[in-house]
Amino acid sequence: MTPPLHYFLQLRYTLLLVVFTFVQAQAQQPVKPSDLAALDTYYQQALKDWDVPGMAIAIVKNDSVIFAKGYGVLNAKTSGQVDANTVFGIASNTKAYTAAALGILVDEGKLNWDDPVTKYLPYLQLYDPFVTKSLNIKDLLSHRAGFKTFSGDLLWYHTTYSRREILERAKYLEPVYGFRDGYGYSNLMFIAAGEVIEAVTGKTWEAFIQERFFSPLGMQNSYTSVNQLTGKSNVASPHAFDDKGKPVPTTIRPWDNWNPAAGIFTSVNQQAQWMRLQLNRGTYKGNRIFSEEASHTMWTAHNPLPVASQSEHIFPSTHFQAAGLGWMMSDYEGRKVINHGGGHEGMNSRTVLVPEENLGVVVLTNSMSSIMTPLANYTIDKLFGKEEGRDWSRFYLDLIARNKQAEKEAEANAQKAKKQKGKPTMSLQAYTGTYNSPLYGNAAVSLQNGKLSVRLAPAPTLGGTLKHWQHDIFELEWVNQYALLTPTRVRFLIGEDGKIGGMRLDANNPDFHFDELKFTKVK
Repeated sequence: MTPPLHYFLQLRYTLLLVVFTFVQAQAQQPVKPSDLAALDTYYQQALKDWDVPGMAIAIVKNDSVIFAKGYGVLNAKTSGQVDANTVFGIASNTKAYTAAALGILVDEGKLNWDDPVTKYLPYLQLYDPFVTKSLNIKDLLSHRAGFKTFSGDLLWYHTTYSRREILERAKYLEPVYGFRDGYGYSNLMFIAAGEVIEAVTGKTWEAFIQERFFSPLGMQNSYTSVNQLTGKSNVASPHAFDDKGKPVPTTIRPWDNWNPAAGIFTSVNQQAQWMRLQLNRGTYKGNRIFSEEASHTMWTAHNPLPVASQSEHIFPSTHFQAAGLGWMMSDYEGRKVINHGGGHEGMNSRTVLVPEENLGVVVLTNSMSSIMTPLANYTIDKLFGKEEGRDWSRFYLDLIARNKQAEKEAEANAQKAKKQKGKPTMSLQAYTGTYNSPLYGNAAVSLQNGKLSVRLAPAPTLGGTLKHWQHDIFELEWVNQYALLTPTRVRFLIGEDGKIGGMRLDANNPDFHFDELKFTKVK
């Protein structure tokens, strides 16, 4: 005789309850001291293997900070010990703060996630009137406006433009896919999100973050501007790579115009408090900062991403990836993982949350290496209890070595055909003048002592001398060798009248699209 339907339903409910109880019990299991000691040893070795000047790591488990430690030095030249209170730039880990700030305003009924952005920023125009009208708050925070990744970032990089001036120029950016029909990581849209906060509250983004997050979380040594670091001693110096791949200290530049996208400076001890707030779904030490509903919205997949074939091979247990609001997410070993990385000029970082395990990991470094990713991965594996976890540090080092070898071979081939003998097709004076990019502004090419130089007017520290390469193409020797700059060439365009009519900057740069700066000679 077949049992009645309610028997199977009751059995299914019982099984689900058993599984849920088991998962909850596993999540509440304390971490063994021996596991933390093993992680500590692993971190120390990785610091040496990656040749990273300094880093700090914190782990949160079950609403407690169970590990927080610094490694290495503040500055490769002047030394100084990194500890758990050392301040680093967390760059795009800032985006989660901006999203949560908007979540607070939603909780307070001051805006809705689906509100059109032009309701608060009427001056904002994008590439299409329909997109301008339809762009909403969630679009700003989930990288689905239609731009390619990092589009328009030269508008904030070392420029004097205000946030509004940056956004007013966004109308010249061209889309690479349909609105809400793809993924393109956008710092500019988070700058817009910061401006929405100011428009709604009458307070700057900086003041709102300080008041609603730093103060209630006890993050007294966290900052929203490079300028606030003046006089502070326990601050890590950013590091670039020299021509031999060795880390060399650089200077932190004040880019306050990008702050809502990437402007926060903090320590692992303080970022750990932020992770506690996130893992507790908006509650910190019994105080409600933002609602559980806001947390759910931020951790919902708003913009799905394809899982690349290489990722499928490296992470076979990962079946989805997506952008939430200020966060990225995927699944790993049967758990949902909430994460974000940060890349400052000379400082890389990563924050990873595993809600089902009540687990959070933050890695802050003063290096432009990728060490933060394998260390976070290894930590997660270790605390998941994986007996045969991969040596992620060695795996990534080997992967990077193979990529560098391929790049070296490509560069060697390029050098063989690097330069053709000859002179510029015109006199050097013919290249001089004022050039204009509707998106970016003016650039000036001048001739002094027989040498050409170029200066980008919106960014006074960007420019340099031009050394002839071939035809009407010159190599740009940057006057300031900032860490995010790569070898760049200036290519002059000849118009129908046979004279120089325009200019392009060609750079194989992973962070900036110099090809977006379409300069026309105007004087």
